[in-house]
Amino acid sequence: MIHELPTRIDELCGRRVLVLGDLILDRYTWGNAERVSPEAPVLVLRADEHEVRPGGAASVAMLLRHLDATVTLAGVVGDDVAGQALLKILQDEQVDQDLVCCVSGRPTTTKERFVGRAANRHPHQILRVDHETRESIDAETVSRLRDGILRRITGHTVIIISDYAKGVCTPELLNAVIDAARDYQVPIVVDPARIEDYSRYRRVSLVTPNRGEAELATGIRINSPAEALEAGRVLIEQASLDAAFITLDRDGIAVVGGTDEESSQHVEPAVAREVYDITGAGDMVVAVTGLCQAAGWPLDETARIANAAAGLEIEQLGIAPVTWDQILERYAARGCHATRVARPEALRRAWSSGDRATNVHRHVHPVDLGVPPGRAANKIMTLSQLASRVAEHRASGKSIVFTNGCFDLLHVGHVSYLQEAAELGDILIVAINSDVSVRRLKGSGRPVIRQQDRAAILASLHCVSQVVIFDDDTPQELLCAIRPDVLVKGGTTDEVVGREIVEGYGGQVCVTRSVNGYSTSEIVSTIRGQTT
Repeated sequence: MIHELPTRIDELCGRRVLVLGDLILDRYTWGNAERVSPEAPVLVLRADEHEVRPGGAASVAMLLRHLDATVTLAGVVGDDVAGQALLKILQDEQVDQDLVCCVSGRPTTTKERFVGRAANRHPHQILRVDHETRESIDAETVSRLRDGILRRITGHTVIIISDYAKGVCTPELLNAVIDAARDYQVPIVVDPARIEDYSRYRRVSLVTPNRGEAELATGIRINSPAEALEAGRVLIEQASLDAAFITLDRDGIAVVGGTDEESSQHVEPAVAREVYDITGAGDMVVAVTGLCQAAGWPLDETARIANAAAGLEIEQLGIAPVTWDQILERYAARGCHATRVARPEALRRAWSSGDRATNVHRHVHPVDLGVPPGRAANKIMTLSQLASRVAEHRASGKSIVFTNGCFDLLHVGHVSYLQEAAELGDILIVAINSDVSVRRLKGSGRPVIRQQDRAAILASLHCVSQVVIFDDDTPQELLCAIRPDVLVKGGTTDEVVGREIVEGYGGQVCVTRSVNGYSTSEIVSTIRGQTT
């Protein structure tokens, strides 16, 4: 049952994980792609922001830390600026770096990405530059890593190997680590390199190749679930593995292995969503899979949770942390243990009477700002992210309620009507006008509260499911994209912008009654009068 799931998630928190693999520094240069260069047919990027993030095995360690794991990282960095930057990030993330070797003369693997925006919106990667060597680490470094890992292996509940074929995961090192892990009964989960020969991973607990990697290693072209499962069986036989997860991007995860033939050989489907950036999906799958295997979870449930986590990861640009709260929400939205709240009696009466502009009024409930700040921030979405989330809500049988406004200086009138709106369906989406849009509508002195703060305040309300910021004066574009079941307007005006759109596809329009004595404009005027 769904109420049991958070307790089970607690089984994964605090796990001690040893991550071995290729450490990578990801650099991002952001800017506006304004024009084509007069010197060559290339875009000109006017840079305005720079960022560094952990990549490779370092990104797996970072993702695990945000999933409440205790992490020891083993790998190499160079004696260079990039290596120092990566170690500083890992230190800030509280990752144990005792098994990270600094190798003089070897460059830290660095992937430099240039991300351009069009008209300050819609960022897309336009170029990647790699600085690296793929030569295997020297014998002395192999010995240092091997000895350090074998000395500390018993203090961990799982080992994750993140192999990017940058020279750290040599057959000699992996054989020693795998043998010791088998002796101590510590499971090993591997995100394999794009290589043909999996002998270096022989006898590990589970591998998580993607479609292309599995095709290369098995020679099987994967165009169907049956072919994916066959590729998994071939991998298990070739390398004497316990299990294999083949990640199939939009098609989900092929699960092969275990003792229960029926439940452990199937494809766990993915939910269709807006793909923002596939970077980090494999890292997220291996991180979640490792934690589940450390806790002894069955393969099918492991795949389901990993699938949900990977779906969240690809909705973000670059590798970004995902929390258990987000995963639980997505897991529930997948229809696993799904529940549905019955439509409230007030809305059923409105539908049966055919009154599309129903006045709904209830008493004002106490304001509850009890949502943790991190979870509230996760409610704030772009339109593409929101459209994907709405599709998942609908797939699980939930009804969508939509309302919009400036929400500058949130007051009890706002809260009253938002709580009433939330009772008209299962999911309440609140769209707020951007600062630029508010200035056009309200004048140069508004808004008093900037858009990100207004969004954060609304997201902190339990009754609000998602928040989106829009630049237009009206929400027509949002309504066409989301197609809510119910459009709600606060009772400050008889005009309901977007009525014709919603009623055009059979949706409902409701107007709440206003709470007398509350107006943002009047509050602002009062404040300004008192300060003059």
